[in-house]
Amino acid sequence: MAKICVIGTGYVGLVTGTCFADIGHQVTCLDIDQNRIHQLQNGIMPIYEPGLKQIVDQNVEAGRLDFTTSYPKALKDSAFAFIAVGTPSNKEGEADMQYVRRAVNSIAENLDHEIIIVNKSTVPVGTGDWVAEIIESLNGQDHPDFSVVSNPEFLREGSAVNDFMNPDRVVLGSTDLDAAQKVADLYEPLRSPIMITDLRTAEMIKYASNAFLATRISFINEIANICESLDADVREVARGMGMDKRIGPAFLDAGLGWGGSCFPKDVRALAYMAATRGAHPQLLQAVMDINQNQRISAVQKLEEALGSLQGRLIGVLGLSFKPNTDDTRDAPSLDIIRMLHKAGARVQAFDPQAMEASQAEVPELMLCQTPYDAAEGAEALLLATEWNQFKSLDFNKIRASMAGDVILDGRNLWDGEDLAALGFRYYGVGVPRQVN
Repeated sequence: MAKICVIGTGYVGLVTGTCFADIGHQVTCLDIDQNRIHQLQNGIMPIYEPGLKQIVDQNVEAGRLDFTTSYPKALKDSAFAFIAVGTPSNKEGEADMQYVRRAVNSIAENLDHEIIIVNKSTVPVGTGDWVAEIIESLNGQDHPDFSVVSNPEFLREGSAVNDFMNPDRVVLGSTDLDAAQKVADLYEPLRSPIMITDLRTAEMIKYASNAFLATRISFINEIANICESLDADVREVARGMGMDKRIGPAFLDAGLGWGGSCFPKDVRALAYMAATRGAHPQLLQAVMDINQNQRISAVQKLEEALGSLQGRLIGVLGLSFKPNTDDTRDAPSLDIIRMLHKAGARVQAFDPQAMEASQAEVPELMLCQTPYDAAEGAEALLLATEWNQFKSLDFNKIRASMAGDVILDGRNLWDGEDLAALGFRYYGVGVPRQVN
C-alpha cells in the first residue's frame, strides 16, 4: 500500500484517486475549490460519472480515501503526488498551464520529504522538464530528492471507472527509471500492459492518441457528406470499412462531430505546438475544420427543411457532449443551439444529466422535463446526443404532439424508413433521406 496525494478533483483526479484507493492505496484528494471539497466530504458528487459515487462512498467508509484543501495535509508522508488539474486552451490553442503551475508551486512550497511527482494532466511536450525546473528554482539546492514522471490519462467520460480498472495500457515517462518503476508498481494489481519511455515521448503519446481518434471521426464525417451527395449510406460504408482488420470499427460513427474536454483542446494544442516549432499541421487543421462544419451543416439542414429558422420552435434531445456524462464543454448541441438562436429560432431541450450546465452556458435555452416535452409544439426535432433512453421513444406520441414533421437525427440512432412511415421528414448524417 502506498500513500498518494491527488491534486485536482475533476473527472481525471477524482476517478484516479478513488480507483487507486479501491485497489488498496491510501489516497488524499486535494482541491483548492472549498465548495467542491465540502461536497465530497458530505458524499455529494460534483460530477456525474456512472459508478463513481458507489466506490467513493465505499473507500471513504473504509478509511482509504479522504478530501482536503490543505497541501500540507495532503502531502504529509505521501510518496506520490499526482497532478490532475485542468489545462484548457487559450484563444491561440496553447494549453493554459496556470493550474499546473499553481500546483507545482504549492508542492515546492510544502516539500519536506522525498517524493515522486506524477503529471496526470494532459500537458504540452516538455512540461516534465519544466516541472523539475520550477521546483529546483524555488527550493534551490536544499530541496528533498524528487523525481518527475509523466503518466498521461486515457479515461473516457461516461466509462472512466472501467477505463481506469481495465486500461489498454499504462504509459509512463521519466528520466528516472527507478521512479517510473515505482509508479508502475501502483498499477500492478490491474495487470495491464505498462510502457516506460522518456518524458517527452510519454507526453506526446497522449496528444497523438487523441488527435488520431479525432481524425477518424472527422474522416467518417467527411465521407458522410460525400455519401449524402451520392445517395450512399455511410452507416453501411463504415460497417464495410470496419470489417477490415487494418481499420477496425471504432470511432467510425458519423454524426455531429466530437466535443468535450479532451479532443478539442488536445488537437488544438498539438497543432499549436507544431506550428510554433516550424511544422505544418495541415491534417490537424482539416480535422478541426471538418468538425466545426458538421455543426454548421446541422443548422443548414434545419433551415433547408423549414424554409426559414426565424421564429421557428426547435426541439433538441441531448445536451451533454456525449452520453453518460453531464459535461457540456464544447458540446456540439450547445454550439448548434447558439447558431439557431442567432438565426431567430427558439429552442427547447431535454437531457438526462446536463440541463443545469447547459442553462448556465445558454441562459435563453428553454428546458423541458421529458423528451416528449422537448418535442411538443416543435416544428423540427434534433437528436444531438445519443442517450440510451432516446433509442425507444414513442414516435406516434411525438408525431401527434409536434407542430411540424422534421426530424434531424444527428447521431443516426433511428430508422429513417420507420419514421418516414409515421409521416416524418427524416434527415440523418450521411444516409439517404426518407421522405413520406
